[in-house]
Amino acid sequence: MTLPDERYRSVRATAEFLQRLAGGEYPRVPKAVRSEAYALLRHYPTTFDLAELERFAPHVVQKNMEQLH
Repeated sequence: MTLPDERYRSVRATAEFLQRLAGGEYPRVPKAVRSEAYALLRHYPTTFDLAELERFAPHVVQKNMEQLH
């Protein structure tokens, strides 16, 4: 079962990977792959989008889970 904070981290990590891929950080990646990464980022959820989702649907994503007592 995926927890809301795990989902948040996964979405952010994927965005960061796509940014590095599109930005040329990895050598020898075909131009078509870089272009696809860039195209995917155009509509990928931003940090703002995730904050809004957390605000209205904390059961879906949460940046930080509540502390256990």
